[in-house]
Amino acid sequence: MPKISIKGATMPESPIRKLVPFAEKAKKLGKKVYHLNIGQPDIKTPEVAVQAIHDFKNKVVEYSHSAGFESYRAGLAKYYQNLDIDVSHKDIIVTTGGSEALLFTLNACLDTEDELIIPEPFYANYNGFSVSSGVVVKPIKTSIKDGFALPSIDDFEKLITKKTKAILICNPGNPTGYMYSKEELNRLRDLVIKYDLFLFADEVYREFAYDGKEHYSILNIDRLEKNSVVIDSTSKRYSMCGIRVGCVVSKNQHIISTILKFAQARLSPPTFGQIAAEAALNTPKKYFTEVKQEYLSRRNLLVEGLNNIEGVFCPRPSGAFYVIAELPVDCANKFAQWLLEDFDLNGETVMVAPASGFYSSENSGFNQVRIAYVLNQKSLQKAINIFKMALTNYPGRLKN
Repeated sequence: MPKISIKGATMPESPIRKLVPFAEKAKKLGKKVYHLNIGQPDIKTPEVAVQAIHDFKNKVVEYSHSAGFESYRAGLAKYYQNLDIDVSHKDIIVTTGGSEALLFTLNACLDTEDELIIPEPFYANYNGFSVSSGVVVKPIKTSIKDGFALPSIDDFEKLITKKTKAILICNPGNPTGYMYSKEELNRLRDLVIKYDLFLFADEVYREFAYDGKEHYSILNIDRLEKNSVVIDSTSKRYSMCGIRVGCVVSKNQHIISTILKFAQARLSPPTFGQIAAEAALNTPKKYFTEVKQEYLSRRNLLVEGLNNIEGVFCPRPSGAFYVIAELPVDCANKFAQWLLEDFDLNGETVMVAPASGFYSSENSGFNQVRIAYVLNQKSLQKAINIFKMALTNYPGRLKN
């Protein structure tokens, strides 16, 4: 029998979805499962986006330009310009979600066995994208003690070799919710210029910044035009993850023209997705004001609730809609599975994502979980109560 590829064998499993069979079994047994394991918001998708799909009257669903509809790219450029980001539609390529945007960027800018430095913990699929692109991830550790702040530049420099080509950040972060300050981004700017590296920033959560803090894009940082690439997506901004539309943004036209070749190879991004995404650009500002306030209330409820559980530590994130919590357990993977297989409170249980899958370094995050505050506050409070009782009863709970 022919063997699958080494690349296929080393492709990592998703820590977000690997417990799904246990959740499905729990549901078949009649349990209600509160899904805090995945960033699928319960927030309503803007009506203008849904209506645009209903209003489609064309007799044929055609391909778009490989870079995406020009009208949509022009609308995106205006969106960025309103954020004081000076780009035109020629600096943007529309992709099938942010995932494809990052895959295209990695393939355009890095060769096989080139090295990519990423602060960890990081979005788990970065590992998968790197494997499929033949890129080597070099993780740089952050600490839960300071909320996962940017490591020192000295620590970055210790990792840089002749094969290092880029640094990738997520801002605000998934899974940590940490948001980099302008000063931190300036330090990264100086570093990538010094070593002639690319700086990639996944900025899909930029709208969700809390406590009066302001999100800064790497496209706002001067002297980075030739080094910077932004990965963006409609999924979380407009709560329409299934639309699968994202984009690459860069002022470096050599990067854009190279990525376009990869885009041409897959023909075009989704037509209906672009129709909805273009319409979503007209979402009223009131929508974001209300959504942001809802996420802020959920964050406060969750962080306070977790930190009130004996032995649990959860830093207060300043962006996105995730937290990493450190638990008094022997193994978060075992605990997460036990929650689904062996525990319920009045027929209800909780699904979380073990944080070890968000680390590239071995034996890291073994007692941490990522929790997405994507459920309404009533459900979130129930989930916290269940979580507290589960930790009390878990056989592998560690003593203080």
